[in-house]
Amino acid sequence: MSTRAPVRGLLVTVEGGEGAGKSTLVALLAGRAHEAGVDVVACREPGGTALGERLRAALLDDDRVTTGPAPEAELLLFAAARAQLVAEVLRPALASGSLVICDRYQDSTVAYQHGGRGLDRALVAAVNRAATGGLSPDLTLLLDISPAAGLARAGRAGDYMEREAIAFHERVGACYRELAAEEPQRWLVLDARDPPALLAERAWQRIGRVLPASRQQARGR
Repeated sequence: MSTRAPVRGLLVTVEGGEGAGKSTLVALLAGRAHEAGVDVVACREPGGTALGERLRAALLDDDRVTTGPAPEAELLLFAAARAQLVAEVLRPALASGSLVICDRYQDSTVAYQHGGRGLDRALVAAVNRAATGGLSPDLTLLLDISPAAGLARAGRAGDYMEREAIAFHERVGACYRELAAEEPQRWLVLDARDPPALLAERAWQRIGRVLPASRQQARGR
């Protein structure tokens, strides 16, 4: 009987400000994975589970929500959706060896609730740890775009988060860039102004380099 440890999948997260094109990139990468015969699970935050989608609707999809919750409440609501996603989707998919591509994850909380709202970073980190159980991305793709360009691209009134002052979105973008600089081995920064097909090609090349290393590490455990 083989004693080889099961191969853990790969968790790739896609981050960026409003209008950066995250959902488009996730869809393109999922398509590339299918074409390559790679088992892939695509999901989004908040959402991806019945509970997560209800929380998303309460926070972002209800036109009646004109002002957001208190920053601390916002932090905990997003964390609740994340905790359910980790337990119900992410961990099972990774345990089966799948490539998981998630539209937003823990770094969004740091960028928006710490960088944008000004909550203490240690508090945000503690809540993130509780929500994820320590499950961190293997690779994070940052679609970098100026807030003005991103909001113009979104082209609609948007949810309460999108309606925040431009200074808020500038703080979010600056925080994203700081996070990428802190962990350059985990982050790939992409210019969101580039054509989606080109962004997907660059991202897929990086995923192809990371996935074998992840599998080799899993075998060695």
